[in-house]
Amino acid sequence: MPIDADTAVGAHVGTTTFSWESSDVLLYHLGIGAGSRPGDHLDPQVLRYTTEHTSNGQGQQVLPSFGVVVPTFHQTDPPPLDLPGCDINLAQVVHGSQAITVHAPLPVSGSATLTTTLTDVWDKGKAAVIWQEGVATSESGEPLWTVRSSIFVRGEGGWGGDRGTSEPVELPDRSPDAETTYVITPQQALLYRLCGDRNPLHSDPAFAEAAGFPAPILHGLCSYGIALRELTDALLGGDAARVGGFAAKFAGVVYPGETLRVRGWHEDGRIVGSASVAGGERADAPVLGDVVLTPA
Repeated sequence: MPIDADTAVGAHVGTTTFSWESSDVLLYHLGIGAGSRPGDHLDPQVLRYTTEHTSNGQGQQVLPSFGVVVPTFHQTDPPPLDLPGCDINLAQVVHGSQAITVHAPLPVSGSATLTTTLTDVWDKGKAAVIWQEGVATSESGEPLWTVRSSIFVRGEGGWGGDRGTSEPVELPDRSPDAETTYVITPQQALLYRLCGDRNPLHSDPAFAEAAGFPAPILHGLCSYGIALRELTDALLGGDAARVGGFAAKFAGVVYPGETLRVRGWHEDGRIVGSASVAGGERADAPVLGDVVLTPA
């Protein structure tokens, strides 16, 4: 059987030690669209994402979503799928959901060790959902952040396993407290892949077509980072240190050249939201759902 849940659940996936520099953070922020709007090169708030110095003296900051990608930031091979008990291939897989919780503002440079475990495998009938959790610690052993993610594996369900649980995030029945749009640039995926995700689904038209898409799609984690940046700017004064956690479900795809609409509501001490395609033939197609930004 391609997936052996008994072997997978609780298995240690790996321990990775990695480092990052200021320039890695700057590239990541550029990859998720910081600095791309007219006038951004003059805006001190935006320059905190894209330069190490600003005229207001606040200096460079780091969006917490950087913690999701930094362990593999310098990899140049497609992401491996060597998971215990899971015989699957890259063409079957889409990112299901992603969450990060930070225990303090991320530093502009540093080193950390990430230890990852498979926590759950769900049987959805025609697909499987595999969950991982990783804890990043500093050189002194202090916890820096925790990541939790799932992948959706098409064609690998049906063994009679646990179907799992779902708690959808309810959006308020009122106008959003913030609604923004961001145009996905034609080279967005090609730039973002330099942040360590070389999956050809995002760059190779023939590979994308074989996977069932008319063209390469934007990385889900790029949409994730764009949404966090837009909500941080619109509802938290552009202060990345005010973000304690960010979670989202990948509900659909967006293509370079399309426009992403991000909505956010203050609700019960947190920010809930969504992201969808704005305008064009795919207007209102969902991209991110169950969006929750937890303030620090």
